[in-house]
Amino acid sequence: MAAPDVIVIGAGVVGLTAAIAAVASGLSVTVLDREGPAAGASAGNAGAFAFTDILPLASPGILKKAPKWLLDPLGPLTVPPAYALKIAPWMFRFWRACQPGRVAHSTSAQTALMDLSKAELEPFLGATGTASMLRKEGNLQVYEGEAEFKASLAGWKARADHGIEFRHLDAAGIAEIQPGLAARFTHATFTPGWYSIADPKLYTLALADHFRTIGGVIERAEVTALKPVDGGVEVLSADGRRRRAAQVVLSAGAFSHRVARTLGESIPLETERGYNTTLPADAFDLRTQITFGGHGFVVTRLSTGIRVGGAVELGGLDLPPNFRRSEAMLKKAQAFLPGLKPEGGVQWIGFRPSLPDSLPAIGRARATPRVIFAFGHGHLGLTQSAGTARIVADLLTGRPPAIDIAPFSPQRF
Repeated sequence: MAAPDVIVIGAGVVGLTAAIAAVASGLSVTVLDREGPAAGASAGNAGAFAFTDILPLASPGILKKAPKWLLDPLGPLTVPPAYALKIAPWMFRFWRACQPGRVAHSTSAQTALMDLSKAELEPFLGATGTASMLRKEGNLQVYEGEAEFKASLAGWKARADHGIEFRHLDAAGIAEIQPGLAARFTHATFTPGWYSIADPKLYTLALADHFRTIGGVIERAEVTALKPVDGGVEVLSADGRRRRAAQVVLSAGAFSHRVARTLGESIPLETERGYNTTLPADAFDLRTQITFGGHGFVVTRLSTGIRVGGAVELGGLDLPPNFRRSEAMLKKAQAFLPGLKPEGGVQWIGFRPSLPDSLPAIGRARATPRVIFAFGHGHLGLTQSAGTARIVADLLTGRPPAIDIAPFSPQRF
């Protein structure tokens, strides 16, 4: 069989969206994944297209909250003691990225990618037959008291400066949008431009099906190395097989840096281990996604249930899961949503690929322009998938990228 024009490594939402965009640009494409479509973070995320979420996780505000959070092993942000030494260099880069000038740079870059992703999304959904899965129900960010609300205002001003629509609410306004919240939440901000997908796993599987119908090929293979060769790239897998393509797109999520290392690239990708519990659909009358920012988790209505999840555990790929984190979030959700029925939940852990400045790595490898990196989206892989795919297709076909991709350079660290 003839070698494809492109091999995409990774069958998550970013990899499959990029693969579909490449086929639409006239290229033959094979996708390789160690487990198959939707096996990683694309399966169990909160299902949000968080286009208003332009502020990087790395910010002065997080530096103020982090010490308190880190003291709580089940809180919004934790580093397991067994991983603390290993992650120290990443944490130093994260601290540097929290400086005001760098935050402004990251916010501007993030906004450009968000705007592109939002513009590309609905045409992409229409072309792939998945438009019926899109929901436009907004997001409600809630606050416990006036002090917490006022502390959020600088972030909302930054969003306003970038043209993002929102409105602040008092208790009566909250009840109008989402009845049933505990009285402790006295203030909130509603962002109507926050979209969601009916179910992220079903969406990603639908993309895989569409990709196959337009001529794409998906194979299970654990890619272990990339090697530049004359006229293309050789892709080595754990079973000893060697494949070739004219170009390669590396979108293997939290495992991407291991493959990039075989090209001599040292990219500081870390793993935000996210936890959630998905309850039956009748667990609560949820009308919009609710973000409990002070506690680091969200509650989302999916077609398959009510998902309670989030928080950040910086613990790498190899430590065993700590599902007490899921249980802690569910217990809080019961207190915050007194009518929530906690029975019948299914727990999950996923690996979010995160870089210290909260921006993904999108661009060509140093060793060869025939390898394009597209990974490290953190919490925003689903959100930024269509925009990233547009950029990847531009690079694969020699078109100028739709936005300035210098801020996303894989070599920026």
